[in-house]
Amino acid sequence: MQDRLVFVIGAPRSGSTLLARMIGAHSLVFARPEPHLLTPLAHLGYYANVQKAPYDHILSAEALREFVADLPNGEHDYLDACRAYADTLYGRMLSTKPEKKLFLDKTPAYALVLDFVSKLYPAARYVVLTRHPLAVFASYAESFFHGDYEAAQDYNPILRRYVPAIAKFLRERRVPIHHVRYEELVASPERHLEEIFRFLGIPHEPEAVEYGRQKPAAKGLGDPITVDRERRPTTASVEKWVSEVASDPRRLEFTKRLVEELDPDDLAEWGYPLERLWEPLEKAGGRVPTVSRPRWDRYRLQRFLIVKLRERARRHPSFARLLHTVRLGADVLLRE
Repeated sequence: MQDRLVFVIGAPRSGSTLLARMIGAHSLVFARPEPHLLTPLAHLGYYANVQKAPYDHILSAEALREFVADLPNGEHDYLDACRAYADTLYGRMLSTKPEKKLFLDKTPAYALVLDFVSKLYPAARYVVLTRHPLAVFASYAESFFHGDYEAAQDYNPILRRYVPAIAKFLRERRVPIHHVRYEELVASPERHLEEIFRFLGIPHEPEAVEYGRQKPAAKGLGDPITVDRERRPTTASVEKWVSEVASDPRRLEFTKRLVEELDPDDLAEWGYPLERLWEPLEKAGGRVPTVSRPRWDRYRLQRFLIVKLRERARRHPSFARLLHTVRLGADVLLRE
């Protein structure tokens, strides 16, 4: 099944719905918006936990890990079981469109569980879309919080979550990846779409750029309102964030703090190096803030410690077992 799967990976408000509609306009691609099949699988307990559940998710996760450890092939058997579930659903949905060769899954939440998704489907093809981080945040705040940047950040620190996760995925490149930036995609959609089709191993269909000629295969989550306003990609919203930030000093200061939380290496991996991040604002005549190197705040310290502890756990199994025991004890003590 994984030879027939295409994943579009991108943060919310990065243009992933547009890209999925363009690829889905190909005669051999069946695209359904955001099925979320794999997100729950990633949080069954073996790889990650949910925060709350109507059952004892802590003991359930512990029991699952012990059970998997005794399987003939351990984690590989567990992945086979998860893959059988997903294969069945992907395959049977694809069987409803026998003329289609590939199934496209565009679920932004997958960007936060990419280690699991890439283990599950290492031979699938991944089209990664990045967009100027401040454009992503501004669109998120405007779309769901009426332009209230602080409320948007309090509800979901979207850049802090998605930028490091996608940057790590791009940096490691453990699976077939094609990376495209949103600004370049909408500026030259024909060229980039041809490159994507070549990556997917399907014939080029230049008419797919006119995605609006076709109705989406099915209704679902995503951004159909904005995308449906146009019949083909447009650059109209590329620098919308610039005017929003430049016109409000409070927003400018707020976005400066957002950028200071991000690792410059991660920004560069996205395709937006720190030294050029503010160029759109500068070209528009706006005041460019002086952004310092990331500060050692609580978030950065936590991230540093997590990375270092994980590295040591990979090298020393006994240390990994100790961490696991401490984590289980802490989970039990802190359980509500």
